Amino acid sequence: MIIEGVDSTAGASFSLKNRLGRALWNVVWLLLFRPSPRPLHAWRAMLLRLFGAKLGQHVHVYAGARIWAPWQLTVGDRVGIADGANIYNMAPISIGSYSVVSQGAHLCAGSHDIDSPHFQLIARPITLHEHVWVCAEAFVGPGVEIAAGCVLGARSVAMRPLGPAWTVWSGHPAVLKRGRTIVPAR
Repeated sequence: MIIEGVDSTAGASFSLKNRLGRALWNVVWLLLFRPSPRPLHAWRAMLLRLFGAKLGQHVHVYAGARIWAPWQLTVGDRVGIADGANIYNMAPISIGSYSVVSQGAHLCAGSHDIDSPHFQLIARPITLHEHVWVCAEAFVGPGVEIAAGCVLGARSVAMRPLGPAWTVWSGHPAVLKRGRTIVPAR
């Protein structure tokens, strides 16, 4: 998807087809997605699917969420993506069922090679397994995989895989804080 060996100051890093697709998506986001009333999750899901997103059932993507390339997004069932969340999916981003991406959280699948003479753009997929919660304003970097049931605390930064499953992480960089104990509903 990214054009290799391009001087990013002199030429495009993506194909014309990709750039036109993102331009069209941005118009649809601005005119149809962003101004849609809060409860119209099905409407926003339909728009995302029209642009190639693979969404499960009962997915709630709020109108203030930004998705860079819907065709690079796979979401399981009963997932919430809050207002202000930024899904910067230069590479595929997968969000497992029953997961939440909170307000202001940033899933960033792209960066630059700082050792490249042309500051080469790079992209690595991000995977959130089932029951993951990326809390408010947390950052998940390129290539990160978060194990099932993990919580990434508010304003934390994950630049490497987080696991084992059902653990709580926080800080900059995120460090393991404790395991999670799920108390059965009464």
